[in-house]
Amino acid sequence: MSGNESRVKAVHEITRANPFAAEMTAPLKEIWACDVFGLQQMEESLSKSAFKAIKKTVQTGAELDPAVADVVAAAMKDWAMSKGAKFFSHIFYPMTNATAEKHDGFVVTNSDGGAITEFTGSLLIKGEPDGSSFPNGSLRMTNAARGYTAWDPTSPAYIMHTANGAVLMIPSVFMSWTGEALDKKIPLLRANAAMDKAAKKVLTLMGETEIAPLNSSCGAEQEYFLVDELFANTRPDLLLAGRTLFGAPPAKGQQFDDHYFGAIPERVQVFMQDLEDKLYRLGIPAKTHHNEVAPGQFEIAPYFEAANVASDHQQLLMTLLKKTAKEHGFICLLHEKPFAGVNGSGKHVNWSVGNATQGNLLDPGSTPNENLNFLLFCGAVIRGVHKFGPLLRAAIASAANDHRLGANEAPPAILSVYLGSQLEKVFDNIKTGELHVPTTGGQMDLGLSQILKFERDPGDRNRTSPFAFTGNRFEFRAVGSSQSVSGPLVAMNTMLADSLEWIAEKLETELSKTSDKAVAVFAVLKELMELHGNVVFGGDGYSAEWHKAAVEERGLQNIPTTADALPAFKSPEVIELFSKTGVLTPVELASRFEVYAEQYVLSIEVEAKLVAEMATTMIYPAAIKYLSQIASTGIQLDYSPAGAVAETASAMMASVEKLNAALESEHFDSTEAHMSFLADEVRGLMDEVRAAADKLETLVADDLWPLPKYREMLFIK
Repeated sequence: MSGNESRVKAVHEITRANPFAAEMTAPLKEIWACDVFGLQQMEESLSKSAFKAIKKTVQTGAELDPAVADVVAAAMKDWAMSKGAKFFSHIFYPMTNATAEKHDGFVVTNSDGGAITEFTGSLLIKGEPDGSSFPNGSLRMTNAARGYTAWDPTSPAYIMHTANGAVLMIPSVFMSWTGEALDKKIPLLRANAAMDKAAKKVLTLMGETEIAPLNSSCGAEQEYFLVDELFANTRPDLLLAGRTLFGAPPAKGQQFDDHYFGAIPERVQVFMQDLEDKLYRLGIPAKTHHNEVAPGQFEIAPYFEAANVASDHQQLLMTLLKKTAKEHGFICLLHEKPFAGVNGSGKHVNWSVGNATQGNLLDPGSTPNENLNFLLFCGAVIRGVHKFGPLLRAAIASAANDHRLGANEAPPAILSVYLGSQLEKVFDNIKTGELHVPTTGGQMDLGLSQILKFERDPGDRNRTSPFAFTGNRFEFRAVGSSQSVSGPLVAMNTMLADSLEWIAEKLETELSKTSDKAVAVFAVLKELMELHGNVVFGGDGYSAEWHKAAVEERGLQNIPTTADALPAFKSPEVIELFSKTGVLTPVELASRFEVYAEQYVLSIEVEAKLVAEMATTMIYPAAIKYLSQIASTGIQLDYSPAGAVAETASAMMASVEKLNAALESEHFDSTEAHMSFLADEVRGLMDEVRAAADKLETLVADDLWPLPKYREMLFIK
């Protein structure tokens, strides 16, 4: 079947398909976390002493007695088998944005050849995958390959159901035989511990006597596209690169602003309902779903959770998005820019810090100018973003996210902090020493008696800011939709730990001069704002004026590509930051640079090869066939629209030839040079090929075009 025949058949089948039947869901209280071995299930199945011990570990991170692990393992196995599980797996998160799992059976044989089940504490605590077969930045090699997984009791085990059965999944860390972190979970746990330690120093100096363990929390807003699998399966670029490498913009895209918060298509609504039922069974608090700005784009947003659990749940959410989409005849695209010319997809990470005794330390309350703890923690964030902006940019760097940042409602590649008018005024006053009562948002009164009045927020929302305060948390809006939230959380918690250590040292000095805590706090924050206040910006982050002023007047960095961003991992400041906080050793940090750089190189090379292949084997033949048909009519090709086809096709193939030649380049002085070559040269040549191909799409007869078009993929559901 030719490419065009596949496209026509896909349109025919999709538009005539019967809608999926929507099943009535069970009440939430019946299904909530029913497939999770959490504290409630543990309390029901463990002795009081064992439950008390594991609860303390889960809630405070206290060390667990190995004997208790044996008891937990036995109860976990019985519970899992009652759910139909015959296998278990340590699920872990290597230095990619994917998950990894190896399934082992509960079954063992006895001396009589019979089968019995077994799951001991040692099997729960430790697994042993091959450390060299995962991206590891030279930490492991084939002749030194041993790696370990280890159970993380602070993230609950759960059952993953498939058509072939059920598996007990045990969230775990992943390390080398020599003890280096090979995953994204170990640094996250370490970063939270560093933040907890530094935060307690500050709170103790502020006179707090009872301080519960502090944790960061995360609520990630996941954006994604849905494309019918019949379209996606005929596009090699979607199958292998996750984005369209070719595609002319349709006459209608998102310019009418009619998709955002619009009525959700029935078929998509059924998919969402099915997905959310699966999430609820796993204890993932999916709270919001809606149409996003671009046609075919949607969002799901879970309620916030402790960062470690939220990170695990985010990985599980991405897995279930893809799995459930296939069950409904869709392909879920998590790429940051699957379609040119319309909004890309992000994963806005809502981040805060708090505990059970002091509450949310990023909640300003009604009088933020008097909330000293809040001012200190908010100031610590300001300092962290200013001092380690390049690290934050590196933490969200990828070949895919480069396409999104700075375009179509995505934040720019310049890291700044938006506080809102009220808080910005408070910190400006602290800097100048002129303390005033901050303004409030006032009451919203539309003059309509039937519309109840309500208090307006004290600050507006700035969607052009990459790092914005949104009432009681910061929203890191630059994170890409396909990325693990662990990397950004590690960067944020580590920079916060460093800033809180700095504040603690300064605060201790000031408190030695005065017993008035407010005077001491304002003195510390005045110095902080004088050093780091340039990062606060409340204007239009998209404007050319800001891009110029940010760099030339404020000394901020504009870091447009991953090739520019990743070297931050090798900077002395970042190496020192991670070393002194104990989050990553220099060797572990260097391995991350190697892994992420390799991922960047491979991503662009795969896309470039696809561009050359698709242009040569799909698009050029379509153009030639069209020219052949026109030629058979006797029309002069040089004096008709067909002449434009011939000229454009020739130009496209000339660009393909240059692209192929560039891909043969092999000798680079450094990894940085290789990345820069791909960013500056290869991507430019890919764009040349695409520009010609997209022009051909508008010239070649529609019935000859081999690839599903944007209007079909975005609008036919």
